[in-house]
Amino acid sequence: MKKAILSEWVRIAAGLSVFAFGVHLTIFANIGLAPWDCLGMGLSLHTPLNYGLSMTFCSILILGIDLLLRERIGFGTIIDAVLTGNLVQLCNDLNPFPLNENLWLGIVLMLAGFVFMAFEMMIYMKAAQCCGPRDSLLVGLGKRMPKVPIGIVEILLWGLALLCGWLLGGPVGIGTLVSTFGAGAVTQVIYSLIRFEPRDVRHKDVFEVIRILLSRRET
Repeated sequence: MKKAILSEWVRIAAGLSVFAFGVHLTIFANIGLAPWDCLGMGLSLHTPLNYGLSMTFCSILILGIDLLLRERIGFGTIIDAVLTGNLVQLCNDLNPFPLNENLWLGIVLMLAGFVFMAFEMMIYMKAAQCCGPRDSLLVGLGKRMPKVPIGIVEILLWGLALLCGWLLGGPVGIGTLVSTFGAGAVTQVIYSLIRFEPRDVRHKDVFEVIRILLSRRET
């Protein structure tokens, strides 16, 4: 069982690398950013932090809110908060090509990014060590607004992130609209094709994993 936990951590890191490349493609598309990425990019314009560190700062801040909301936190949540933004920044730094200037190519690049991100989320969730910070925040807010459909809660959360990012000077464009409505659609198509149902995954939180690691069982 302990070896399985370690292999799950490796799977999470590998999945986040795929996700980071997908996010990088949406940035490289240069047609506007998704709400959270817009916030991270906007924050980087007003602080010494680059995009990656800005996203890490936001993720850790959201992780703190998740804890205040008493949401289940797993090692997957923590690894996501620490790694994802920095992996995206690494992809941005290593890419030798200039930003795209073609609208249609930008849309193709953004949609391709969504495909990579969808596969990452499948790899990540199969490790069963809880959701990322932003997903946990969405669930926590949804529980506290039971009369509001979760989709509306998500739109409100995205809207707040986008407004803050726009006010900070983050890039907003047609890609922002494509991200808002296209990412979920692409994810649903991919999951239908590979027959993956996220709601069937039974997650282990930090305390459960620690109990497993401290137990005397080696299998």
